[in-house]
Amino acid sequence: MQPAQLSKFIKTAALAVGFDWCGICAAVQPPGFDQFQAWLDSGFHGQMEYMERRKEAYRHPHHVLEGAKSIVMLAINYESVSHPSLSAGSGRVSRYAWGQGDYHDIIHQRLKTLKRQILERCPQVSMRGVVDTAPLLEREFAVLSGLGWQGKNTLLINKWVGSWFFLAALIVDVDLETDAIHETDHCGTCRACLDACPTDAFREPYLLDATKCISYLTIELRDPIPTALRKPMGDWVFGCDVCQEVCPWNNKSKPTSDPHFYPREDLAPMDLIELFEITDEDFRTRFRKTPLWRSRRRGILRNAAIVLGNQADVMAIPALIRGLQDAEPLVRGASAWALRQFSEPRAQQAINDRLLIETDAQVLAELKGMSK
Repeated sequence: MQPAQLSKFIKTAALAVGFDWCGICAAVQPPGFDQFQAWLDSGFHGQMEYMERRKEAYRHPHHVLEGAKSIVMLAINYESVSHPSLSAGSGRVSRYAWGQGDYHDIIHQRLKTLKRQILERCPQVSMRGVVDTAPLLEREFAVLSGLGWQGKNTLLINKWVGSWFFLAALIVDVDLETDAIHETDHCGTCRACLDACPTDAFREPYLLDATKCISYLTIELRDPIPTALRKPMGDWVFGCDVCQEVCPWNNKSKPTSDPHFYPREDLAPMDLIELFEITDEDFRTRFRKTPLWRSRRRGILRNAAIVLGNQADVMAIPALIRGLQDAEPLVRGASAWALRQFSEPRAQQAINDRLLIETDAQVLAELKGMSK
């Protein structure tokens, strides 16, 4: 099959198996590789050490698939509904995590189906499917394949559909007919995303300091959240959508028709108070097949305590007192900080009682109001 024929077949098959958009580019060194290396050198990746360990692998797709010649970039729309209004005791979860399962599993299954169909036509082709876990700068290749441009919030934006979509890639060892690069940046003078970021995580347009990003803080960070960034977290318990919600291009987005990405009732919004009653096994059963599993129970409860402290509604005090007795120091510390946001005598009494028995230095600092 000739490159043009195979490319057309792949695009048709990709849409048939559940992808919404498809573009193709050559497997080359990504144009932003040097900027990515500088970003790593600046430490803006925080505790995402896997990026540093594999920094050279990002240089070229042949580190992901030997003999890589072309990359099929794929996108799936996950936009469903707007964030519902919150009541006290509930928190916001980023829209991408609302669905009925882990998007990695859903997309990988579609990649496997696409690969199988390609192999039926071209058995000699070697391929590897990627969903944001391999050392591949997907957004760079999405631009090269014509799917959009990288906005000032560093996310890929499509002129017609906005940015509420997942990216995936299928790397192949054959030459395919490529699409025209998306050369125009349509952000213009707009600063909506930069100005709306609650934690000022953007050092400048197109430059994100992940260590200040709420998504990083609530998902990737394994330590206590820096004190100065807790109030700006607001109601976000997992991820953050602010820079996408204010983007004018997302006014053009349309809800997905894929039921896999319809929101679960327990995630949009999320009841935070009842979380303090679940065990590790309960958490595993409920969230093992969702993106929230990445933060584990201790991370989600840490985040929940911060949100409850920000809301400072007295109905949360019993849950936070339970959190103060949790086996995980990370949860106890966050609960201590949250209880210190209340003027209620019972909150202060719980802190005083815990001070008598606490042995963890970080938790003691939180109890005394001396955390950093």
